[in-house]
Amino acid sequence: MNAQTLPFFIAGAAGRLECALDLPDPETFPVPRGLALVAHPHPLFGGTMDNKVVHTLARGFLTLGYVTVRMNFRGVGKSEGVHDEGRGETDDMALLLAHMRQQYPELPLALGGFSFGTFVQSQLQQRLIASNTPAERLVLVGTAAGKWPLPAVPANSILIHGELDETIPLTSVFEWARPQDIPVIVIPGADHFFHRRLQHIKNLMVEMWHR
Repeated sequence: MNAQTLPFFIAGAAGRLECALDLPDPETFPVPRGLALVAHPHPLFGGTMDNKVVHTLARGFLTLGYVTVRMNFRGVGKSEGVHDEGRGETDDMALLLAHMRQQYPELPLALGGFSFGTFVQSQLQQRLIASNTPAERLVLVGTAAGKWPLPAVPANSILIHGELDETIPLTSVFEWARPQDIPVIVIPGADHFFHRRLQHIKNLMVEMWHR
């Protein structure tokens, strides 16, 4: 993502996985505030950890002082294996978390995802809740409601969606969020990939985080 991005690999459940680590500004945050894992959109439709929305999510977490990690899902970039419809991808994200916990065992955890990545992260959160180690907060952009069976998410989750999203209709997100009574932040005029409106994602993350 920048000159400070550190590439690395971990052993996934179906082969080696390509990852990237970014550290917050050490002058502003001599001690990181937390650890964030960011998940990318659907691998079969061009999704990678270098997606612009994924980068924007990562920058938002870095601005908040979080050590931020991205990963290419199975079959993407230099990651081995084949797409597993979210099951294996959730397994791999859990392995990435375990790897990062060896380096940062005590930092609060946040999960971020875009599109298909929101499905993976909400599934991972369910596992963490079951093990009594939930992430403190989720940031879900282009939440994949109606595309995959998304579970409920914590009440403090930040949901950001484009008004004109042609891939995941806003009405589907409302139908999923309504029973949970979780607000959805709508970016007027934004499509699924937030063309020319990416800056709103980072700004909203930072603003909402402290509420």
